[in-house]
Amino acid sequence: MTMKRMLAASLLLALSLVAPLGVLAAAEEPTVYVIQKGDTLWGLSERFLKDPYYWPNLWARNPAIGNPHFIYPGQRVRVYPDRIEIEPRTPATPEAAPSPRPSEEPVAERSFLVSGSEGYLVEKGFKPAGRIITTSQSRVIVGEDDIVYVDIGADQGAKVGDRFSVYKKLEAVSHPVTNVILGEKMIPLGTLQLTEVEGKVSKAIVTKSYQEIGPGSLILPWRDKRRLVPLKAAQQDMNGFVVDSQGGNKAISEGDLVFIDLGKSQGAQPGHMLYVLRDVVPDQQYADISVKKLPPEVIGALVVVASGETTSTALVVKSIDTIYRGDRVEVRAAR
Repeated sequence: MTMKRMLAASLLLALSLVAPLGVLAAAEEPTVYVIQKGDTLWGLSERFLKDPYYWPNLWARNPAIGNPHFIYPGQRVRVYPDRIEIEPRTPATPEAAPSPRPSEEPVAERSFLVSGSEGYLVEKGFKPAGRIITTSQSRVIVGEDDIVYVDIGADQGAKVGDRFSVYKKLEAVSHPVTNVILGEKMIPLGTLQLTEVEGKVSKAIVTKSYQEIGPGSLILPWRDKRRLVPLKAAQQDMNGFVVDSQGGNKAISEGDLVFIDLGKSQGAQPGHMLYVLRDVVPDQQYADISVKKLPPEVIGALVVVASGETTSTALVVKSIDTIYRGDRVEVRAAR
């Protein structure tokens, strides 16, 4: 082979290796679109992704959009093959922004960090590992670094150093539509660690407390629940209801934890994002024709952080109106 042919072959080989990388880079390069007057999230989703039902996803994942019904001419949209991102609006006279403080624990894009203080619903027949039977100096309330005594010992396989989560069981939760009892609230109070173990009882120290701990509190084997929950696409359509809030507050908003009537048996998994809907009731006295149904309003979005068999715990990640027990939740399967 002549020197020229060798050089040509080497060049072709190099191009064959580099070309795919260029194609991949170009594939991720977004198309930039500037929002025009009259554009809607529904229309953008239909136009660029051929899926008008993507728009609640677009709204929930973009902090630049407060109210899903309002987007503004001049806002820039980055369009990828599988998603749309809206650039934050920049102020007219930008000021020098301070350097961002380094995050102690960076959160991956499209993931939600849960602290481990999330409760859940338990059905009948639930049995805890044990209970706190008394506290040091018979105190009614204890917190971190306080001493407690539990009814678990060496006879149950316990050993020094074992850790447990502390819970309290609250009232039963009924379905807002059917009134069927779905379970009882289990609310985390903290964690403890065994320091001295005897046959049937043990001494322990409270290592963390979220709420007040006292005699009668339930204990369960400890699991580290502080974790990142990455978003994932649903494999099937799901429709359900907000059945209660963890804190018992009637008015629910962004950052609150709620329970929904969708669990593993219905296909709900951690990472699924659902939209909170509220039906709009037509006022017939102002309608020239009989109007039986109007499109529902999307008032919020939530992400499942833990799923049981028939219920799940979810974090409200966005809300534009107060959410209440009985509001509908919905997700459509990825298409």
